[in-house]
Amino acid sequence: MPSEKTQVRVVIVEDHPLFREGLRSALDSADDIHVTGEARTLSELSGAVAAGRPQVVVMDLTLPDGSGVEATRLLGERHPELGVLVLTMADDDGTLLAALHAGARGYLVKGAGRDEVLHAVRTVAAGGAVFGPDVAARIAALVTGGPRRDAGRVLPALTAREVEVLDLVARGYDNRRVSRELFLAEKTVRNHLTHIFEKLDVASRAEAVARARDAGLGASGEAGGADGGPPVRADDPS
Repeated sequence: MPSEKTQVRVVIVEDHPLFREGLRSALDSADDIHVTGEARTLSELSGAVAAGRPQVVVMDLTLPDGSGVEATRLLGERHPELGVLVLTMADDDGTLLAALHAGARGYLVKGAGRDEVLHAVRTVAAGGAVFGPDVAARIAALVTGGPRRDAGRVLPALTAREVEVLDLVARGYDNRRVSRELFLAEKTVRNHLTHIFEKLDVASRAEAVARARDAGLGASGEAGGADGGPPVRADDPS
């Protein structure tokens, strides 16, 4: 077995015990990777990083006491040499972009195979960036074109964040779901919608959605509201 100096040191941040144990077993099965610590919550993360001195943190984004996106941002500020590999159930564009903006160097969706995860850990440890095939294709679409970029030209009065909010509203998401997708407070979402209504000169959510879809937003919309609930009300920002 290689000496510990040649091993990639990893801390796992994951609250689900079975998944955490399985992930640890998969990582420790590689001779060149060693799990030096685990955190079930964000409150345990600082201690795990201090004790384990990892090169890579494998980060879930949904934790009992906060957002893994915010934890990724804080790790980047406090430990710029540390690479964060996101391993999450979330596969929507809003979460992906939030993680990338926070400084994640890798993004895999849970269900990725053992070899894919091991490759991602090694790549991030070496200073590279790695994404699952589907994620990489979506990043390319978001960067080089796609509805949000086009909407920025069609709706130039809106900020980039307002376009993100309007896109999710046009998909049928209610304010609570929008706030979760973009990691914003619901009050902030309502404020964005108020500004969107004013800038687009519309009086209802339905009118805003119609303008959004004319601009190419909401293409992958849902029939109902958040979490499969009833259709979103189409009257006001709240």
